[in-house]
Formats: sequence, structure tokens, C-alpha cells
Amino acid sequence: MHDELVDHLTRTTPLSRGEALRVIQDVLAYFDETTEDHVRRRHRELQGQGLVNTEIFDRIEAELRHRAVAPPELTLRQLRRIVYG
Repeated sequence: MHDELVDHLTRTTPLSRGEALRVIQDVLAYFDETTEDHVRRRHRELQGQGLVNTEIFDRIEAELRHRAVAPPELTLRQLRRIVYG
């Protein structure tokens, strides 16, 4: 499916063809994640690190600005709605 990219990775890294394909699939899946799924996942991860919601939502808000395809800017209320419904 992504033969040219797989070939490039196998030439420029120590990855085997199968490993390169798995890396590509992981990266594509990461960028295919919806904004809502990303917010929920990051909230769980940061909560697991012991951060409180004030810190979590500030961090998520900052991270969203740097995604490859940045979503529209979300308010704190919108972020909370994504997580808590």
C-alpha cells in the first residue's frame, strides 16, 4: 500500500520491511484519530500521571494547536464536554 515509503524506511533505517510497514500503519492510525478520541485518550493518560483537570485541560488545549491537522480551537467547556459528555 505504501511501498515507496516502506522502501525508503528500509533503506534509511535498520527496520525490516515488516517493521517499517507496522511503523507506517501506527503513524497513520495516530493521525487518523478524531479530535474527540484524542482528547479522551490524553485526558485518561494525563489523569493516570496524577495531573488534575486544570493542568490536563490546559495541556490538551496547547497540544491540539500542534497536531498535524489542527482542529478548530476548542473552549474549556467544549473540552470538558468531550470528556464528560
